[in-house]
Amino acid sequence: MRERLVAGDWAGVRGVVDGLPPAGRTMVIRQGGFADAERVLREVLDRDPDDGAAAAMLGFRLIDIGWAIRSDARAQYVSSQQFSEFHDWLRQAEAVLIDGAARNPGDPAIWAARLVSARGLEVGPAETRRRFDKVTALDPHNLTAQFQMLQQLCPKWGGTWETLHPWSREQMLAAPPGAVQGVLVAEAHIEHWADLPAGTRTAYLHGGPVRTELREAAERSVLHPDFGRDHGWVEAASTFAFVFSLIGDRRSAAPLFALLGDRATEYPWTYLGGDVAEQVRNHRRRALAGASR
Repeated sequence: MRERLVAGDWAGVRGVVDGLPPAGRTMVIRQGGFADAERVLREVLDRDPDDGAAAAMLGFRLIDIGWAIRSDARAQYVSSQQFSEFHDWLRQAEAVLIDGAARNPGDPAIWAARLVSARGLEVGPAETRRRFDKVTALDPHNLTAQFQMLQQLCPKWGGTWETLHPWSREQMLAAPPGAVQGVLVAEAHIEHWADLPAGTRTAYLHGGPVRTELREAAERSVLHPDFGRDHGWVEAASTFAFVFSLIGDRRSAAPLFALLGDRATEYPWTYLGGDVAEQVRNHRRRALAGASR
């Protein structure tokens, strides 16, 4: 899709995304942004304002530009100038997405993008929930939207752990066994782990309830016999391989590394610092060696 977008072949881009299921289409559209994408996508929308794929992709791209200015730092470390520019780009994205949603009310990718802008513009929990409900009404198991809602429920964005963890489990149980949604439980615990003081992180993940929840989620998703190759499977397997490696559960990590082969996602391995690929290789080697013994 990116190759065709770089070449200005919008018909080719649509040929890729239009053949995907809603959750996969949203995920691929989310990854469409690159340095020159804004110009190409604006040209597409100038020719055809009703093109929902272009509206969603441009919205995501404008959000990404703004977020790069803001950075991933906590709010107290972001300057007023950064916030001003960040919000300006998000408002531009909102204008594109509002028009796109009006023209394409049944497009879950547009509503998923509006979840990201909702968080950045701090529109409040009621409006964010309304947007999430729009996505789920169209596509009940849209992983991109679920990841965005998960972030909104974290304390750093005004949520609470008491709300996040039950919500993540509910989303998992609502999906069929073998679906990727088990990763939401793992992601919620990784967010909780990362938010704790360094000296307490290990104890959190090694706690009995957390280990039980992680194991349950893995067995319902990445370790389930029906786990397939739906969009998001690499992220799910890589995330569970990461968290099982953190707690030293190499027996659970090994089949995930074997399943992934030479694939991985950068996140959440970036938490370990250093060369991400080397971190993955090292943990994969240890897990597979332990399993063989």
